[in-house]
Amino acid sequence: MVFWVIAALLTLGASLAVLLPLTRRPKTAPAGAEHDLEVYRDQLAELDKDTERGLIPPSDAQEARAEVARRIIRVASAEKQANKAEASAPRDVRLIAAAAVLAVPLISWGLYGALGSPDLPSQPLADRLTKNPADSSVDELIARAESHLAENPNDGRGWDVLAPVYLRMQRFSDSATAYRNAIRLEGSTAGRQAGLGEALANQQGGMISAEAQSAFQAALKLDPKNAKAQFFLAVGLAQEGRKQDAVAALRKMLADLPQNSSWRNAVEQALAESGDKVADADRPAGPDQNQIDAAASMSPQDRQAMIETMVASLDDRLRHNPDDAEGWQKLIRSYAVLDRKAEALDALDRAVAAFGKDSEEAKKLVAFAASVGIARKQ
Repeated sequence: MVFWVIAALLTLGASLAVLLPLTRRPKTAPAGAEHDLEVYRDQLAELDKDTERGLIPPSDAQEARAEVARRIIRVASAEKQANKAEASAPRDVRLIAAAAVLAVPLISWGLYGALGSPDLPSQPLADRLTKNPADSSVDELIARAESHLAENPNDGRGWDVLAPVYLRMQRFSDSATAYRNAIRLEGSTAGRQAGLGEALANQQGGMISAEAQSAFQAALKLDPKNAKAQFFLAVGLAQEGRKQDAVAALRKMLADLPQNSSWRNAVEQALAESGDKVADADRPAGPDQNQIDAAASMSPQDRQAMIETMVASLDDRLRHNPDDAEGWQKLIRSYAVLDRKAEALDALDRAVAAFGKDSEEAKKLVAFAASVGIARKQ
């Protein structure tokens, strides 16, 4: 009840603050009109005094009085017109404005009463933290975890769960603290050490500090294939000015990564930024016949998507490195299997142009294409 009284008073105060200026009658008389009239009256009085003392001839005094009188008439006329305009201004404008101001709180309160939940009781944070987790927001879940850890600071599992959440939320300092607590209470693992290193690096704006480097090295001791630790240590080498060592580390990492690893793009981008081109051997080689045959067990949609992706990757590689005769054979055969003869012929033409139409490689490719049903026009 107290809330509604306060809300009503605030609404009333806001409405009055807007309404009061509308109720005032504006002064529309020309600025300085009264001052001008006072000056002209003083001039007439001075003329009379000068005439009595004989300082001004009567004829000149008469003309001066006439001029001052004309000025007084003009000022009085202007003031009269302004007052007339004010009197004739429609009061409906002010009434409409006042009605609009009053309508805003009335309509909003009415809509809230009909569509809102005015009877919903308040729900303090403590109550929200005790409700079903499935009905809680992410912020409420984090607040619940933080409240639990404040009361149970030695719950290593809780710190272990919260640390990567903080990292995704870019709360890097909190994430580092959570990882340290998880390592202290639950033991050191490659994932926790790599997570700690990432949090520390991000806390320093991407710079690999000595503490972050130590965490990544500890991760590699526990798991020499940990991609996160390998990548960030290579970045640290580049930051130290050891570009060649960084490139070597990234290329070694790329060679060991599975083709479907999510780290491949990051490594290739880092190599590209360093000015090093990814070796063709590090790129997907394209589908061979066994891979295409294995795709037969997939659904038609999945099979088509897989083959299209692999063929497109091989085609793109050959555009950048056209000296791979075996790669051209794979591409031509792939297009033939997909029954895309136009693309197969285009690939054959590009291969012949790359090697030269009279070269031994070109002749072999033409013969190979004919064996899979792709005949080149002479």
